[in-house]
Amino acid sequence: MASGTLFTYPDNFRAFKALIAAKYSGADVKVSPGFKFGETNKSKSFLEKFPLGKVPAFESASGDCLFESDAIAQYVSNAQLIGANARDAAFVQQWIHFAENEILPASCTWVYPCLGIIQYNKQETEKAKEQIKKALGVLNGYLAKRTFLVGERISLADIAVVCDLLLLYKHVMDPSFRSSFVHVNRWFTTLINQPQFSAVIGSFQMCTKMAEFDSKKYAEMHGQQGGGKKDKKEKQPKQEKQAPKKKEKEPEPEEEEEPKPKESKDPFASFPKGTFNMDEFKREYSNKDTLTEALPYFWKNFDKENFSIWYSEYKYNNELTKIFMTANLVGGMFQRLEKLRKNAFASVCLFGEDNNNSISGIWVWRGHDLAFELSPDWQIDYESYNWTKLNPDDAKTKKLVTEYFAWEGDFDINKKFNQGKLFK
Repeated sequence: MASGTLFTYPDNFRAFKALIAAKYSGADVKVSPGFKFGETNKSKSFLEKFPLGKVPAFESASGDCLFESDAIAQYVSNAQLIGANARDAAFVQQWIHFAENEILPASCTWVYPCLGIIQYNKQETEKAKEQIKKALGVLNGYLAKRTFLVGERISLADIAVVCDLLLLYKHVMDPSFRSSFVHVNRWFTTLINQPQFSAVIGSFQMCTKMAEFDSKKYAEMHGQQGGGKKDKKEKQPKQEKQAPKKKEKEPEPEEEEEPKPKESKDPFASFPKGTFNMDEFKREYSNKDTLTEALPYFWKNFDKENFSIWYSEYKYNNELTKIFMTANLVGGMFQRLEKLRKNAFASVCLFGEDNNNSISGIWVWRGHDLAFELSPDWQIDYESYNWTKLNPDDAKTKKLVTEYFAWEGDFDINKKFNQGKLFK
């Protein structure tokens, strides 16, 4: 098992590759605590080991010194991540090179001006957007019938491609831009919510509004050049455009997107409160017998004027493979809907077994329209489901609610109940 020290600055998406791979492989990788970008990597001792002075850089316990993020990630991986056989290993390499050549250069050209790292060039940015659309189109088609890029488990291909997509999803690919790439979105959100990913990346917020070039931000970041030269600098896009060499210097801009918590306003604030106490029902459901107490409480108190009941059915059941992956898919969706919990309840069930399973469920929330459309943060997963609004007075609705809340019955499905998941 590999072990050693990784030299990098905080929030370096390139370094994430090795750190995530180490979480899966069990490699002992420690980040150098005393590393200072611009100082440590220019020191004589560092340059003797890593002549280019770039990070991430890795020194193993046995004295091996590696640079280039994908090489370091491979070094700390295990056989499963690299590819269990020659065929899988080739496909892993294919997707790693695809990300580095087809995604990352265009990503830097589009995102770095928005972060103030390089100057903006309209023509190059538009070209980069088209390149990203093309690359994501290829990826979307490939993932239409697959859960992961290579085989049935997460590999270094998934890790590398996700990390090279992070800047795009964080800063510029707003809901409108990414809406065409349903399968990529599903795959990306499934992965970033795996514990090994979130332990490294942390809580990840997808872009809600496409970032744009800000000349003030650019001037601030390059202010040491002298304020009086600002106008001149902004007229030199061609010279600045080569900047993906400055890629590694991304830490400060990462913090500038912090003002996003503006959106903590409750999307349901303007809705009538109604008479149905969602919290009280959840307590009844959690603490009392479902059939004899929780369900009678639900029907006695349900306020059909201000709340609605919906049936959800996953559109791509034929793509589902392992049950644990299907469970992760549902769990990931629930995590991303955290702020909806106060005003909603759902019982989602998994049916069948490995390589023959499906997802469907019953949802209840305030209002009569699809709740997910109230906030861009809630729109990542819902388009992967068919949604049917149910009539609370219909006997068929009462049967479905009983079965999905109690997790027993025929469910009108030709598969055996496997497990249920609650959003409450």
